[in-house]
Amino acid sequence: MPPRKTSGRRSGGRGAGRGAGRGAGRGAGRGAGRDAARTGKRRSRHLEGVREIDGRDYALLQRFVTDHGKILPTRLTGTTAKQQRQVKRAVRRARALGLLP
Repeated sequence: MPPRKTSGRRSGGRGAGRGAGRGAGRGAGRGAGRDAARTGKRRSRHLEGVREIDGRDYALLQRFVTDHGKILPTRLTGTTAKQQRQVKRAVRRARALGLLP
């Protein structure tokens, strides 16, 4: 069987020409859009007045979980990395206790 003829391009099947790969036509890079205009730190409104995240506080944990039971990401809730880890642990404990889906 003879070798298959190719067009000589090495595009990998993602469209034609330069820039047809990842992120083409989606703005000017990662920081573009409304996030680039935001300055300063955002605080989480979900955690205002909360000293400790308790795994049995259903009303608090419900703010960090979608209707389908998925944990919301930090960029949506505005929590810090440390707070997000605490939320993650609390949600998993609440699931084990049967409080959350």
